[in-house]
Amino acid sequence: MTLRYVSGTDANPARVAVATTRAAGNAVARNRVRRRLRAAVAAHEAELNSGGAYLFAAGRDAIKVPFDTLTAAVGELVGSVREAA
Repeated sequence: MTLRYVSGTDANPARVAVATTRAAGNAVARNRVRRRLRAAVAAHEAELNSGGAYLFAAGRDAIKVPFDTLTAAVGELVGSVREAA
């Protein structure tokens, strides 16, 4: 899983996008990855920098890992952005 971040200067809420590739599987599998990733990001919504733009990308492995592990990985990525900012 990867995260791209672009900082913003406005006070609007953070913008979040989720991307998957065709390598993640058919449409059903890709949608499942997106739903799981959106739910994991929602658990860390309070930690997102306001005005920033986040792009989370995940592959097929996001289907197989337990949700708690996925949520922890998203937390680590968001935390690394907060530390760098």
